[in-house]
Amino acid sequence: MAVTIKTEADIAILREGGKILATILNELETLVVPGNTTLDVDDRAMALIEEYQVEPMTLGYQPRFAARPYPASTCISINDEIVHGIPNEEPTEFITGDVVSIDLVIGYQGLVVDSARTVGCGELSREASELIKVTKQALSAAIAAAEAGKHVVEIGRAVESAVPQQFGIIDSFCGHGVGYDLHEDPQVPNFVTSDKGAKLEPGMVIAIEPMITAGGIAIEILEDGYTAVTADGSLAAHMEHTVLITKDGPEILTMR
Repeated sequence: MAVTIKTEADIAILREGGKILATILNELETLVVPGNTTLDVDDRAMALIEEYQVEPMTLGYQPRFAARPYPASTCISINDEIVHGIPNEEPTEFITGDVVSIDLVIGYQGLVVDSARTVGCGELSREASELIKVTKQALSAAIAAAEAGKHVVEIGRAVESAVPQQFGIIDSFCGHGVGYDLHEDPQVPNFVTSDKGAKLEPGMVIAIEPMITAGGIAIEILEDGYTAVTADGSLAAHMEHTVLITKDGPEILTMR
């Protein structure tokens, strides 16, 4: 698959879709309170998806690594879960101190936007608060590095520079192109690679998504075939925005 350049008409639609996605995530994160469950969040996501007349892109989607289609509209990952936590098969109740990532991909007028955020449930430990802070900083640094004329490797370099050594940068998953499909070229690693990667050009749209842990970077996949967890049980956080490359700098399309 080749890297795609979006048209001005595409970009206008992606901007609108990005704002809708941010609005939905704004509401979903308010549901991360003690006593609510992952199913509560996923059910509300589906209600908002219907209200805004958008499409839940992960529902029924089957990636290459999975033996079955994904069964929910959101991915909700808690504590040592890094990504792809299934919210509706064995719903989990949130408790104070949980670190909760909500990942949502929507289709709007035939185009796709993708975003994730990690929030705390109630009062957090110092470690959890620092992890969320560092992951936000990593995403901000990565986005700032996404300038036309640079190569994808600079995004990974920015993540590495923003993350203190006591934290881990997951290297089993990476960002990706987005817009016409859920996953497009180029891949956008969160670390420095030997290959400098694709050159960033105006009109490219990419999902930048650092995944940071409070420990190691080894992962395991649970029996559900999707949920990725840290092998050492350490906390994990995941932040993501869909970003447009412009001649004047990166533009976040999924901003709150």
